[in-house]
Amino acid sequence: MNIGLIAHDNRKALMQNLCVAYHHILLKHKLLATGTTGQRIEAVTNLPIQKLLSGSFGEQQLCAQIDNNQIDMVIFLRDPENRKDNEPNLSNVLKHCDANNIPVATNLASAEILILALDRGDLDWRLMYREE
Repeated sequence: MNIGLIAHDNRKALMQNLCVAYHHILLKHKLLATGTTGQRIEAVTNLPIQKLLSGSFGEQQLCAQIDNNQIDMVIFLRDPENRKDNEPNLSNVLKHCDANNIPVATNLASAEILILALDRGDLDWRLMYREE
């Protein structure tokens, strides 16, 4: 599965911790992340990450991949209180995920649920929609 990872600045450490905790599951999948988030995850986990551009530019790249059915799941750890103007826009990502029936998590609790569902095979239905 192809998993998109995005985190606002105040949630990047949380994303790193999530990826450390679920390293054994994430290692089996292709990970894509916006630039700085990807660099920080890679630094602590050694997981291979395809890094997109940083900030809102990386968000646009991820949305294009969502629209082309190249993403199966998105984890977007957002800061609901202090989003900066140059950071990815959750509304835009949610719009693309909703339009393409892509599971998306926006906080630690929903991210853990999706990762565990991924490990159980609950998201295998995505394979029949994705074009390689």
